[in-house]
Amino acid sequence: MPLNSKIPAIYRLLCFRILCCLSLLGGLALSLGALNQTVHAQQPEVPSGRVLTIDGAIGPATMDYLVRGIEQAETEGADLVVIRMDTPGGLMESMRSIIKKILASEVPVVTWVTPAGARAASAGTYLLYGSHVAAMSPATHLGSATPVQMGGLPGLDEPSEKPADQRDDSNASGAGESSAEDPGVTPDENADKRRGGTAMERKVLEDAVSYIRGLAERHGRNADWAEQAVREAVNLNADEALKQNVVDVVADSLPDLMEQVHGRKVVMTGAEKTLNTRNIELVRSDPDWRTKLLSVITDPNVAYFLMIIGFYGIVFELANPGSIVPGVIGAICLVLALFAFQVLSVNYAGLALILLGLGFIVGEAFLPSFGILGIGGIVAFVTGSIILMDGSHQDISLPTIGGTAIVAAGFILWTVVRFVGLRRRPPVSGTENSAHAPVTALDDFQNDNGQFKGHVRYSGERWNAISNAPVQEGQQLEVSKIDGLTITVAKANAEENAQ
Repeated sequence: MPLNSKIPAIYRLLCFRILCCLSLLGGLALSLGALNQTVHAQQPEVPSGRVLTIDGAIGPATMDYLVRGIEQAETEGADLVVIRMDTPGGLMESMRSIIKKILASEVPVVTWVTPAGARAASAGTYLLYGSHVAAMSPATHLGSATPVQMGGLPGLDEPSEKPADQRDDSNASGAGESSAEDPGVTPDENADKRRGGTAMERKVLEDAVSYIRGLAERHGRNADWAEQAVREAVNLNADEALKQNVVDVVADSLPDLMEQVHGRKVVMTGAEKTLNTRNIELVRSDPDWRTKLLSVITDPNVAYFLMIIGFYGIVFELANPGSIVPGVIGAICLVLALFAFQVLSVNYAGLALILLGLGFIVGEAFLPSFGILGIGGIVAFVTGSIILMDGSHQDISLPTIGGTAIVAAGFILWTVVRFVGLRRRPPVSGTENSAHAPVTALDDFQNDNGQFKGHVRYSGERWNAISNAPVQEGQQLEVSKIDGLTITVAKANAEENAQ
């Protein structure tokens, strides 16, 4: 048989063997898949969860960390999120953002005040009320939820005074008596303390009361005590909070907490859910470097200084190209400041005024206006700094603004004084500097119609010179004026005095 007739038969045999191998491998894969499903069906699924931590004031960094943690738990399909909390309070905007995320979360959130000695004050109380399960460790407390503006807002944490003629007649007779609610404070003052003194204080207070009562009613907790915590800044320890239905659980350890919340029904978005926490696998997610960096630079005063350093660094680099160091430091600080302002609630009109003011202050050094640009820059800078975070409860410290403005004013004063001094100094170059400059006669001057002409040495150069008096070779003279390439000279003062 020829070789060519054998080739198709070999190919057919090879293809048949390949198909057999593929069929065998496919069958083996299906068998392993079925076996794997059988094993999973026989083994119950173990629930999982994440543990997040709040340790310190609640701000934009905490909000970013918790929101990312809850979103990661939702992505992983976790069964529970536990927030370990110890906080003195924090910013209202950040707290509200966290609670919005908790209420919309697909994963139940348990907020646990721990360890012993910890607290959930101010914003922490709102977080407890907003969580699906509120828990505390023994020897912890919560409360003091009265909203106050950073730096102090009179009337919310202190009773406001009212003139006697504005008080109700029914209480006038008791103006000097002590109240049973607050010893040493009149009934009118206690009422002001509960309602807020000014219209703005009442507005903020009533908004906070309505908010926390809504959270309490959603999860079936004590709404009346929540209102007291806002209006009167009262506090409760863990055992009292459990008795008054402020919290759901008191647990001294994480396993104890998981055991107590197992089987509890919680109110989720649209439906109830039963918690399954028995033998749950919890993964702890502590704040990372991003959160720690954000917590530093989102301090309003730090972000403020970063912006100023960044601006001046860029200006110095542009004024002295090639310095490198000011440009690098300025660029880094400016980028960090802009990142912080993106997270913070910033009034952009205030930011524009600050940058305009800094531009005017720098412009005073390059375009001297004898203080006009500088004073306008300071006014714009201070005004912008005050309103930069106005109404966001995270105002910049007034001493910080004042100190920075004083430094800028000192710089402007130094610049103005420096320029005035420079204008009074005599010229150091050019023809304006030639008056009274010493010269030496190189020859005897020749009389030309009553004017004597010759040559002198001036600044190492030979010049044509004229004089109104005879001049001899080697005589010391001084310049009167320069006209083109000719110098008018006269006898030096020392020589005239000698004569």
